[in-house]
Amino acid sequence: MIPADWPAPTPEDRARHLELAARIRAEIAATGGAIPFTRFMELALYAPALGYYSAPQPKFGEHGDFITAPELTPLFGRCVANQVAQVLQALGGADVLEAGAGSGVLAAELLLSLERLGNLPQRYLILELSAGLRALQRDTVSRLAPHLLPRVQWLDAMPEGGLRGVVLGNELLDAMPAARFRVTAQGIAEQCVSWNGARFIWAERPASTNVAAKVSALGLASGYLSEIGLHADAWIRSMSVRLTQGIILLLDYGFPRAEFYHPQRGQGTLMCHYRHRTHDDPLILVGLQDVTTHVEFTALAEAARETGLDVLGYTSQAAFLIGCGVTELALEPAATRAHMQQAQAINKLTAPQEMGELFKAIAFGRGVRGPLRGFVVQDRRSRL
Repeated sequence: MIPADWPAPTPEDRARHLELAARIRAEIAATGGAIPFTRFMELALYAPALGYYSAPQPKFGEHGDFITAPELTPLFGRCVANQVAQVLQALGGADVLEAGAGSGVLAAELLLSLERLGNLPQRYLILELSAGLRALQRDTVSRLAPHLLPRVQWLDAMPEGGLRGVVLGNELLDAMPAARFRVTAQGIAEQCVSWNGARFIWAERPASTNVAAKVSALGLASGYLSEIGLHADAWIRSMSVRLTQGIILLLDYGFPRAEFYHPQRGQGTLMCHYRHRTHDDPLILVGLQDVTTHVEFTALAEAARETGLDVLGYTSQAAFLIGCGVTELALEPAATRAHMQQAQAINKLTAPQEMGELFKAIAFGRGVRGPLRGFVVQDRRSRL
C-alpha cells in the first residue's frame, strides 16, 4: 500500500511490480522463508528487466523520482571536469571511466568541458548494466555532444586489462546493496525479508560471520539498527586492482565511521525515493522506487589502502566544488533568468543545509602526485 496522495503507478509499472514481487516471493520460498535484505535490495534494484535500475520508467529529473547534481546545473559537470583535466594532463593523456552514468548528462558535460580545456580523454568508458539507461545515455550524449559520441564506449563489466586514467562515480555507491543489521542482547542479527501472505515483512536471523565480525568491532549498543556497505567495499577493491595509474573520484552522500554509527543515528540511513517523495520503507513499491543507504567513507578508505591505493583527499561537496572553480564559473556572463537559476542551483549544491555538507567527495589514487585541486580548500582525511 502507498499513501493515497502519492501518484499511482501506471498499469505497465504495476504489472512489472507484481511480476518482480512474485519472483522475490518465489526466492523467499525456495530459501526457507526469508532472504537477506542485501539480496532483496539487489533484486529490487537490479533484477533483469524488472528491477528499478533495469526497467524503463523515468528515474531522473522532474518527471522521475529524484534529481542528481548534474541535472541541477551544467556547472557541476564543469567543476568535475576541472579536476579530471588536472589528472589527465598529469598523465599525458588517459581514459575516463564513469560507473553508473545515470541520464548521461554528466558524461556529456564532462566531454564538452574537457574539449574546451584541451584535455579530452582517449576513451570515455561507461560501465552500465542497464540496457534502458544505456539507451538514455546514448541519446543524451548524441543530443548534447554529438561530435564526441564516437569517443564513448559502453562496458558490460569492469575492464579486465589495466585502466589508466580517472574512474568516476557520482551517486553510485549509495545504490549498491547493503547488509542491514540489529544489535541484540544475544548478538548480531541480520535483517531479512519474508512474506506473510499479503506483503513483504521484516525478519531476522543470526548474522553471517563477515557481518557479525564487522559489526562487533563497532561496539554499538543493544538495539542499534543500521547498515554495512559490503558491496561498496568490494567495488572499491575490484576497481583498485584494475587501476594501473590514475585516480578513483567518488561523490556521494554519507559520513565517516564515527558519524555514520553515531549513537543518535540508531535507526540507520536507509532511504527510498518515489516521485520526489522520500521515505524509509523499502518493502513497498518493489521495483518502482529507488532504495539507498548512505556511504560509510572510512570503510572505503580502508578498502583502498588495503589494495595499495593512496587516499588523496576527502572533503565536503561544497569544498570540492569551490576548489574546482564553481565560484569563478558562476561569474561568467549569463542572461538574468539563467543567472538566477544558476545561483539557486549552486546554493543547493553547496549550502550546508542542502547538498553541500551531506554530500562528500573522496579520491583514491595510484601513481598520482597531489594535491588534487578539489581538495585544496579543505581536506578532511584526518576524520576518516
